Amino acid sequence: AVIICPGGGFYGLSIDREGNDVAGWLAARGVTGFVLKYRLVACQTTDPGLEMDSVPHEEFEARVLKVIPLAHADGLAAMRHVRANAADYGIDPARIGIIGFSAGGTVAASVAFMHDTDSRPDFSAPVYLQYEWVASKTIPADAAPMFLLAATDDEVRLAPHSVRLYQEWVAAGHSTELHLYSRGGHGFGMRTQNLPTDRWIERFWDWLTALGFVS
Repeated sequence: AVIICPGGGFYGLSIDREGNDVAGWLAARGVTGFVLKYRLVACQTTDPGLEMDSVPHEEFEARVLKVIPLAHADGLAAMRHVRANAADYGIDPARIGIIGFSAGGTVAASVAFMHDTDSRPDFSAPVYLQYEWVASKTIPADAAPMFLLAATDDEVRLAPHSVRLYQEWVAAGHSTELHLYSRGGHGFGMRTQNLPTDRWIERFWDWLTALGFVS
């Protein structure tokens, strides 16, 4: 099973391209997907995207940093729930991972860094994450394998964040895999662009297969 955390800058959720579409692709191959609606900044308008773009950077970051501990707690709660109810869902409690995109990647990485036994992911996949916002940067001794992915031309300039996390995970002696595409931009998720990024999820599947999580 995979818990899926959509992106959206902690103001909204890209629920289809970075959530439901990922779950559908995995479900077609026998993997159960759980799309997580984690807590977000309390918006004051009916257009979270426009509101996010209109907020000065300092205020935007201040608002986001307040909600990240809540989003991290939601990720942990999702892990605990899925594992505790694995028998009812018909899944293996020792093969439950978490994937997230952009802000959701920050949530996924936060769970990978800071968890207890019941909420520990068996694998994690932060995709074009914002690493500076991760809830903790103390790599645990029981850190699980990690899959990292980004595009070099990411307009939010987050590709180096994946590189930094990769280097730190490797330095700590933990299994990790990094894919950096030359083109793809930010927030591509399951969007078709006629670029190699269109097939990123196949590389994720290859990685899961190599580690024995799927066959």
